[in-house]
Amino acid sequence: MLQGPYGALDRDKLLIRLPFTLFAVVTVCLPLVGLLTCITVSLLYHYNEATYTHCQVYNYLPSISAAISLTPERYIWRFCIGLHSAPRFLVAAAYFSFYRGRVPRQLKDQLLSLLTFLCALSENVGLLVLTYVCSTETYSLHKNGFILFIASSLLHMMCTCRLWHVITKDSGSPEEMTSCRYKIRLFLFNIGLCLLAGYFFMRHNKYCEPGIYTLFALCEYLVVLSNMAFHMTAFWDFGSKEIMVATPSEGKRI
Repeated sequence: MLQGPYGALDRDKLLIRLPFTLFAVVTVCLPLVGLLTCITVSLLYHYNEATYTHCQVYNYLPSISAAISLTPERYIWRFCIGLHSAPRFLVAAAYFSFYRGRVPRQLKDQLLSLLTFLCALSENVGLLVLTYVCSTETYSLHKNGFILFIASSLLHMMCTCRLWHVITKDSGSPEEMTSCRYKIRLFLFNIGLCLLAGYFFMRHNKYCEPGIYTLFALCEYLVVLSNMAFHMTAFWDFGSKEIMVATPSEGKRI
């Protein structure tokens, strides 16, 4: 049960009680809906601008940066990420608390849980930077935000997989074992797609072949979708938990 400093329900006035599974689904669906909407609107109404490349070869899909830099796409994306970011900070704190109670008290494991928490924070910060600074406005800052997001995301996934290996090595529920397996698979899938996207991006810049940037954009979509799926494994990690907001009862106030 995730709750604030007032933990006893018999003395708290309950304001909000929300299953964590619903919280996780809504949090992940916000960027998913935003991304699909931006890509669809770009293809339907801004096809030429969204698929334009510097060497003017044939391209059929917009990159994510191009799709979220146009109008009204940028406002749709900013709205979705703005709502998405605050719960992500809460989930990062919840995982940090969870790891402190589940991983061994060895210094290396405790430091790993702290590093995982910091990576989750920097991943979210990178996402906010690349969202609110468009590539058409300040390209260097947008690029650095994207690099921070990708680097933090990969490091966060790797550290998380290691922590869950430690957690499930000796004992773990079926849900935790399932979550651990999917985390590892999604991490490997994600890092493979990152390498493939990097290859297509460099090949496009070097040779300017038709359709290569489309393959880069497709890999970029899959990188982001697998990242969302990785975070969605919180469905198993906190399946029986609830998020609660409560205030102290009138008679219990100091």
